[in-house]
Amino acid sequence: MSEAVEAHVRAFFVGHEVDVVDVDMGTRRDVVPELRVLVVGPGPRGGGWAYVTVGCWALVQEDGCGVEFVMTSAQRHQRFVDLMAMVAYYHCGGHQLDLEHSLPIGEPWVPGSTCDQLLVSLPYLHGPDFEICPMPGGHARILWTLPVTTAEIEYRREHGNEALEQLFDDAAIIPTDPFRASVV
Repeated sequence: MSEAVEAHVRAFFVGHEVDVVDVDMGTRRDVVPELRVLVVGPGPRGGGWAYVTVGCWALVQEDGCGVEFVMTSAQRHQRFVDLMAMVAYYHCGGHQLDLEHSLPIGEPWVPGSTCDQLLVSLPYLHGPDFEICPMPGGHARILWTLPVTTAEIEYRREHGNEALEQLFDDAAIIPTDPFRASVV
């Protein structure tokens, strides 16, 4: 099944270099035994980097529908592969992430960033053609893990996800900028 996710990502990002990174989960390997992260380089669809999990869909699905995750950044770095492994472990380890869920990452997204949480959202940077990945007997949704601040998560809890996304739009955030100011 992971072949279908990889084929979908490669077809969507045609003209981009796509590397397959096997993730060393160490003793946690049994939670996501075949986890890989596709690292998509800059190209015709955009100048940033995309990191896409492969291996979550097969483990946590209902009626043939499950999820994989994408993170975007302005640069290539092992840090983002590691974060995607953390997301996969969290999701497959019993927390089942979905739209509007969040998770703390326990430290800044990158050193010096105030973004220390991830918000699961629609993959706005890539669109609906990327979001739905056909699978035998179902599909995988590829959801975006957007780095956000603790204050933004607190605002979302009080005012709702749509209100937070409106603040992102109003501030015209650059979601790949780890040093962006909090919108609240």
